[in-house]
Amino acid sequence: MEEGQNNKSLRRKKQMKKVSILTSILVLALSAVAFASEGGAAAAGGTVNVALVCIAAALAVGIPALGCGLGMGTGIGGACSGIARNPEASGKITVTMIIGLALIESLTIYGLVISLILLMANPFIG
Repeated sequence: MEEGQNNKSLRRKKQMKKVSILTSILVLALSAVAFASEGGAAAAGGTVNVALVCIAAALAVGIPALGCGLGMGTGIGGACSGIARNPEASGKITVTMIIGLALIESLTIYGLVISLILLMANPFIG
């Protein structure tokens, strides 16, 4: 049983590594487009900057939501396993799980706040 959990955690680490590499490539590509547009005619608030701000706002919500969803799923799975092994401790496990889920959810809300700032208080959008 322990080998199965080790294999599962190794697979999860490999998947997270792939996601982080793909995210890094996407951010680098978007920054290259942003730097390329600075010298062009659209640098003074044109459609390229607006499009990049919209993409950044979407990423500011999407990436934290993905990470928080994975974290919440892992936490709830651990809590269910703990309650299944020791039903008498379900109260303490549930309280700890709810506090942890609230803290994880706050990270997603921070991403939402950043995206709202990008969309509403952006100096590039006239």
